[in-house]
Amino acid sequence: MLDLFSIFSKGGIVLWCFQSTSEIFTPPVNALIRSVILQERSGNNTFNHNALTLQYKLDNEFELVFVVAYQRILQLSYVDKFLNDVHLEFRDKYKNELQGSRHIMDFDFKSSFDSVLKSCELWAKSQAKIPKQMRSFEDSQKSKKTVASMIERKGEEKSKKSVKIVESKSLTNGKIEESPETDDDVIAANRAKLAQKLASKGKKDVKKSPKTTKSPKPEERVKQPRVWALGGDSRDLPSLDFSTDKPEDANDTINPDTQLVGRMTGAIRDLEVESEESSSEDEEQTSQPSPKKSGGMFSIFKGLVGSKALTEESMRPVLDKMRDHLIAKNVAADIANKLCDSVAMKLEGKVLGTFDSVAKTVKTTLTESLVQILSPKRRVDILRDCIHAKQEGRPYVMAFCGVNGVGKSTNLAKICFWLIENEMSVLIAACDTFRAGAVEQLRTHARHLNALHPETSHRGRKMVHLYEKGYGKDAAGIAMEAIRFASDTKIDVVLIDTAGRMQDNEPLMRALAKLIKVNEPDLVLFVGEALVGNEAVDQLVKFNQALADHSSSVNPHVIDGIVLTKFDTIDDKVGAAISMTYITGQPIVFVGTGQTYTDLKAINANAVVHALMK
Repeated sequence: MLDLFSIFSKGGIVLWCFQSTSEIFTPPVNALIRSVILQERSGNNTFNHNALTLQYKLDNEFELVFVVAYQRILQLSYVDKFLNDVHLEFRDKYKNELQGSRHIMDFDFKSSFDSVLKSCELWAKSQAKIPKQMRSFEDSQKSKKTVASMIERKGEEKSKKSVKIVESKSLTNGKIEESPETDDDVIAANRAKLAQKLASKGKKDVKKSPKTTKSPKPEERVKQPRVWALGGDSRDLPSLDFSTDKPEDANDTINPDTQLVGRMTGAIRDLEVESEESSSEDEEQTSQPSPKKSGGMFSIFKGLVGSKALTEESMRPVLDKMRDHLIAKNVAADIANKLCDSVAMKLEGKVLGTFDSVAKTVKTTLTESLVQILSPKRRVDILRDCIHAKQEGRPYVMAFCGVNGVGKSTNLAKICFWLIENEMSVLIAACDTFRAGAVEQLRTHARHLNALHPETSHRGRKMVHLYEKGYGKDAAGIAMEAIRFASDTKIDVVLIDTAGRMQDNEPLMRALAKLIKVNEPDLVLFVGEALVGNEAVDQLVKFNQALADHSSSVNPHVIDGIVLTKFDTIDDKVGAAISMTYITGQPIVFVGTGQTYTDLKAINANAVVHALMK
């Protein structure tokens, strides 16, 4: 039933291996190491690769990995038990050799492996014969709630209601008596106020009545409708049509802000996250209760000496606090749980150092995991890729997609400014043929960018072009024509602006998949705002899934990178960066930090993690 079982060290040395077929299992095991273990995604011990399912267990004390592989179509209920049993059997049998790090030796483990596997298979058969029973109360989540917490919550609600609804007074014997006269007093006071108000209103009417008899009543003034210069008649249609440039618009002079020119040359600057340089709350809380401890000199070293291994029970309070901290920093709840589970699996069984505490060890491990997640797994050098495409005689194509209102067009203009600062001519393809004003917005950006970089500064070459076909057209066809036009006119880069769409809108997601399948852009960027929390997970998962489902190719082109916008509005709640990167495994290529063309930064993993963990 098992195709592969392997025991190897984290350094890459295979200690023992069992293989029941002649299939080569190197690619799936390498994919497990590269995609899960090295990327700190070990919260779930199951990994699927093609037709195989791989399950693994980490031994953090001896730095070992136990891996089982079997066909995904099979439902093996004994794999978890088998991994635990074979892990304990191997540790007990070769404990002395493992403590001495003697990995290069002949481990005679075949007989033990067969006996453990046979016992687990018999256990699974016996479990299958047992009829399924209903879950007991002790196994439910409700049973884990303590009676004290439940009483406390009920008491809090009662106290709030009593303060809001009932007035009470305390007696000398300590009892509380509700005052029965409270409601009558309030009603009487309200009636007196209402009578007084009606009496004063009657006096005013009496005073006004003599005046009306003496002087004639003035005529009521009727509001006249405002007459607008453009009333919306058929004669005003040419003046209200902004789909094409008018002669007077072309002659309008734009005063460019020349201070922006030259500030985006070269690579994009790293993001700087403001954070206070202060000690963490965990260190403060661990240092505060120390004077209260008593017991002499040996009590000082009681919590420091690393004499026992870490267990999940000892780490659980710290991990729960870390999870709540991540959620408060705008990390999606599901991602925060997976991160904490990954840290628990990585540290379980590890022996603490002499002067290490549990909280400090967990925090350090979580920080390293977050930096690893945010660090790009592949080279991201757009300028180099643009030069390479130019040498091949074709334009470099970038497509922008995302939900409504996240800033796709604005950040496309920022990226366009950065490219023309580095001597790249750009063609903007206006493929948002749905939103009113989308084409006019891009036309305004193109006019301003050309004013910042006029043709005279680039040897008579126009740096920004706009390819538009109006509204209501097929976006995939417009993008194809724009790429062909850029190839004919030797334009270096094509930026495709698409319409905003919600991740649940199947017709629009199908149209986006068609645009990407037909035009095959070099880079597909998902534009998301840093304000979202749990919604970031849903957006990215469904965008990736829609691009994969609606594409007819074997290897569909999904999201290649992320543009994180509105980063200047979130202070230190930078959790959306972690959520988006964890879900897709793709890097954050650009970060929008404002509304001017120079407010474009590159992600700085250490700065973001420092702000997240403070």
